[in-house]
Amino acid sequence: MLLFVRMQKTLNVLRGINYSFTNCRMHETTVYRKQWYQRRVRDTLKEKDEMFKTYNDCEEDLIKKNKVKRDQLWRAPEFLETSQRGSQKGDIYSFAIICSEILTREDPYAMYEMEVDEVINRLKARENPPFRPNIKNTILGNMDLRDPLALCWNDSPELRPDVGKVKVLIRELSSRQKSLTDRMMLMMEKYTHHLEELVDEKTAQLQVEKMKADKLLYRMLPMKVAEKLKRGEAVIAEWFDDVTIYFSDIVGFTNICSVSGPLQVVDFLNDLYTCFDSVIDSYDVYKVETIGDAYMVASGIPNRNGTKHSSEIADMALTLLHHIKTFKIRHLPDTKCNLRIGLHTGPCCAGVVGLAMPRYCLFGDTVNMASRMESNGLPLKIHCSPETYEALRARGTHTLEPRGITDIKGKGEIFTYWVTGRVQNSSQTGRQPHPTPPSALKTLPASSPTMSNGGSPENVKLQVEHPLLEPNGDPLV
Repeated sequence: MLLFVRMQKTLNVLRGINYSFTNCRMHETTVYRKQWYQRRVRDTLKEKDEMFKTYNDCEEDLIKKNKVKRDQLWRAPEFLETSQRGSQKGDIYSFAIICSEILTREDPYAMYEMEVDEVINRLKARENPPFRPNIKNTILGNMDLRDPLALCWNDSPELRPDVGKVKVLIRELSSRQKSLTDRMMLMMEKYTHHLEELVDEKTAQLQVEKMKADKLLYRMLPMKVAEKLKRGEAVIAEWFDDVTIYFSDIVGFTNICSVSGPLQVVDFLNDLYTCFDSVIDSYDVYKVETIGDAYMVASGIPNRNGTKHSSEIADMALTLLHHIKTFKIRHLPDTKCNLRIGLHTGPCCAGVVGLAMPRYCLFGDTVNMASRMESNGLPLKIHCSPETYEALRARGTHTLEPRGITDIKGKGEIFTYWVTGRVQNSSQTGRQPHPTPPSALKTLPASSPTMSNGGSPENVKLQVEHPLLEPNGDPLV
């Protein structure tokens, strides 16, 4: 658009010259004509281009320095050494100098940084090629306007075109350019296209950030619960008839903390539970929470999976036991980390508690019973309740051994079991085989107490020994 405006400026100056030739018939000195051209340019163009240096300011500078000498910069070379008044051919030359000012936005010959006397001397010398303003590096320097100007300031007056021919040349050049309206529309289209690209780019960035936020949210809450909260819906507590809950803790965690700093404890738990988190991703389970060294996982909740929940939890527990054997504590590399695991199957209620930092919590006696199974278990063993035993036996996927009668706080004496491994011919596609944990049972001697119900061990409390326990039953670290 700037190119179009400058072309229109040039045409306006040319119209003023044509008017003076055809109507006024004036052929005054170059100084007089230059002042008339300046008024024409000032009145016509000044308001259209704020960056264009006004001729009034230039004129004041010229008067202060040497007005007479500087006026000769617009005078045709053939009149520099004579007192002859101007001619139409001389006016064409002056027109070309004024056009160079429009293009360069500076005084004639200012690009050479020469004194006025030096410039005038070079003009009088009639050099070959002629010494003229340099417009090659201007905005219009690569346009055909250079050719008409070269004709207009030709050293030989006879070779300069008349005003009519110059007008035709300039108009032809102007007609090749799009109209101001077309250029404005083109600019608007380019701006719209750029804006669309910018919007698409920002939208893509927003989607990436939204995915990151959603991924973080789904790690904190179940997906269907998080979606309800995002929509502003109330999350109603839900009842589940049959789920299996996993509890585990670290045997001797208090002793480990006593010889570790707070930051070391945090690093230890972070390393351990990061390892656990990578394991549970392979199973249909949901990590409920971690409290200190306690790790709680559930299956069949929040997504119901029929009767698979017991075998999913048992598979996961066996895999965690496999990983804990090779786990190293960074600041205590020689200390073994022993895991104690408890499982229980039963009904449960789940819901979101709180508005600030909401949590998906489980409620019911099933949670308490799973915690009791863990607290009454042994290191590197998977302790399960009769309900979990029945669920696993019904699926036929795992091998179990009876532990015997165990006194459970708040429940009394209950016959519990150990999960010892997975049945070899059961389906475990995509999962590594689970090693059988070390047995904690000893064969009963022939003098064992008499069993009721035809030798059934249901009411017999077995004596359990384990190499990681003290004689009084306290765990070894």
